[in-house]
Amino acid sequence: GAAALAGAPGAAAADRPLSGYELTWGIKDSYRSYVTGPYAKGTFTTADGAVRASGDGAFTFTEGQGTYNGTTHAVHLTFKGTLTAESSAHRFKRVLSDFQYDSGTGVLTADLTADDGTTRQDVPFAEVAAPTGADMTGLATKLTTQAGAFLGSDTYAGAAGDPLSVVKKEVPASPSSSTGPSTEPSSPSSPPASASSSPTQSTGTSPSPSAPATGGTGTSPSATATGSSAPVPAKGVLADGRLTWGVKASFRSYVTGSPAKGTITASGGASQASGNGAFTFTDATGSYDTQAGTLAAAFKGAVNFKGHKGEGKDGGYGLDLTLSGVEASFSGTSGRLTADVTSLGKLSKGVVLADLKAPAGGLTPKDGVLSLSGVSVTLTDAGATAFSGFYPKGTVLDPLNLSAALTDGAE
Repeated sequence: GAAALAGAPGAAAADRPLSGYELTWGIKDSYRSYVTGPYAKGTFTTADGAVRASGDGAFTFTEGQGTYNGTTHAVHLTFKGTLTAESSAHRFKRVLSDFQYDSGTGVLTADLTADDGTTRQDVPFAEVAAPTGADMTGLATKLTTQAGAFLGSDTYAGAAGDPLSVVKKEVPASPSSSTGPSTEPSSPSSPPASASSSPTQSTGTSPSPSAPATGGTGTSPSATATGSSAPVPAKGVLADGRLTWGVKASFRSYVTGSPAKGTITASGGASQASGNGAFTFTDATGSYDTQAGTLAAAFKGAVNFKGHKGEGKDGGYGLDLTLSGVEASFSGTSGRLTADVTSLGKLSKGVVLADLKAPAGGLTPKDGVLSLSGVSVTLTDAGATAFSGFYPKGTVLDPLNLSAALTDGAE
């Protein structure tokens, strides 16, 4: 339901004025990466009260004014600020302005100026999850069909956008103020039971744009009752294993969508889950030492990302990236992910793509299998170079799952 505001009057005092609010939203991280990445080579420009964060790149629109309705307990706010996304390489200039948020309808609208200069006003741009309690921060968003068309890719339509936050900017009280303390509500409180005007939608959030596919079932070798009853050696060589990793969901969407219009091909023992999902690399070889808490595993398979046909040398592909020879190594809960990287025909072997952080206890075998799930993956400087600067160092990539069979009987 819509948010109710603290200290809100009854129905007789509907449409109470509000001011001093800010809206922060990044649209979608994969869209920001595309605009400023190595292919579009574009820019974001903020003006008229809008600003961009230096860290995560989200945009803040300021001086929000509007009303609080004491009957429906909904807020409607209009914000100042203009955002321009522009790329000479891909020949677009798109301007967003006059953002308006209504907690009752759960819709964020904006005025949209397209490449040809035509402007459409109050276009539904995203569905916004209803606030819960006193907090209007981190609200899940879903891009509309109109947003997908405006951003230049059907893959954005219906996709999870970045989380959205609406807050009242705190202004220090002035001792010389003659008007006394403001009685204007500053934050929403628990929504009334009767508030139910928000559209039904998913409440998942997306800062690295959509939750990654896990590659379906069968991502780990399972122990069976037919396995050997002999104790597993404390250290030795791996019998088998597999690693499931999606690289980054937004990167997969970028490659196969507009404007890259490319393909993803898994080969040599690797496979990709349906629905443009995660990749599974197989036939692990390597070694382990459960007493020392170490694991080194190399996997078969390669994944190729190809797109931007006609934008490369001699009319070839502007993007042609292959990851192969994937290896994961751990000492305790810390590790690293390496791979051989071939970019536009140039091979770099043993590139440390990412730093890994595994849950505690993952290197303790169970039924002859070491299982690591939800391993965090953070891009290194070398990894950022491998992706041609598409993502900066420190970017959180998709989580990784790994299973390693320590004996043949554990397969």
